[in-house]
Amino acid sequence: MSGLDIPNAVTAPARHGPKVWLARLEGPQTMGSGLGFWLAAALVLFAGLIYPNYATSYTVGNAAYFLVWTFMAMGLGVVWGYCGTLSFGQTAFFGLAGYAYSVITINIGSAFGLTWLALILAVALAGIFSLLIGYFMFYGRIKGVFVGIVTLSVTLVLETFMAQTAGPQWRIGDARLNGFNGMSGMPPLTVPWFGGDVVLYSGTALYYVLLVMVVLVYLGLRIMLNSPFGNVLVAIRENPERTEMLGYDVRLYQMLAFGLGGALAGVSGVMYTAWGQYITPSSMGLTSAALPIVWVAVGGRRDITATLLGSLLVIAGFQYLTIYGSQYALVVMGALLLFTVLVTPDGLVATFMDRIGRMFRKARQ
Repeated sequence: MSGLDIPNAVTAPARHGPKVWLARLEGPQTMGSGLGFWLAAALVLFAGLIYPNYATSYTVGNAAYFLVWTFMAMGLGVVWGYCGTLSFGQTAFFGLAGYAYSVITINIGSAFGLTWLALILAVALAGIFSLLIGYFMFYGRIKGVFVGIVTLSVTLVLETFMAQTAGPQWRIGDARLNGFNGMSGMPPLTVPWFGGDVVLYSGTALYYVLLVMVVLVYLGLRIMLNSPFGNVLVAIRENPERTEMLGYDVRLYQMLAFGLGGALAGVSGVMYTAWGQYITPSSMGLTSAALPIVWVAVGGRRDITATLLGSLLVIAGFQYLTIYGSQYALVVMGALLLFTVLVTPDGLVATFMDRIGRMFRKARQ
């Protein structure tokens, strides 16, 4: 979208209803439309559904781990790619939600599906905290690189604080924070069922739950991004001054987008904690804060589909490289980011998808 398109983008009349929402699955702010795209998406989903039947429990657990991070990646895609605000604070909201889930579940247990209540409360806490940070940043007129500095500072301060909570006095009810060693022993997600709760350990059951959650969040974001709200976000990214002159409260939209990104990072934090049944301050460290930037940049920050696919590919590649040493994986990630910035600034996956789309359009002509 160019700056010349902003007036048409932000002045579209608001409409409501299921038909309108379904129509917004396709639109100018998301790549992919038509029968061919959705058939390809259905095939990918079908492959994901049958994957556990042809894989070991270990690889299914790894696949669930990859899906855990996609929520944070998609949230950063909204904040950075669509709204134009680079944030290093996603792992702060990730860690906050993970610790909140741990504290809540250790104190209230997992009976009657209370772990899902803990999930909701932890994600809400991450969302509220990110809204609060966003309020002070955007209504304080903080812009550009200074947003990255502020969010990175919040992340590092929170990591440092949690690493200093090792003493016995650092407890909330029955839950000890344990400082640098982190928390463990919290119950995984459970689903109330006849004859006893279904416990979602890091295996097939949790994989399917995560797959459904990823699909729902992805479709929900497509609808939102092709709505008037999403059009305003893109207009802010392209020309915030012009958008403000059209009568939109740019700071409010930036704050709301930032809050949504924080809440989605919180979903990743809770699911990560439930997957591994532990959370440590290192999950909010400098390296952890930088990695989501690489995922989203390589995939394509300006399209939610490219962000999702690119993040899964890069995370899987990073995990594979760590077999040979985490230092090699970090070097490759850095080189990949440098190549993306210099050669394909729109992202490797987004560029590939765009070229495939052009080929199909030429074939029709």
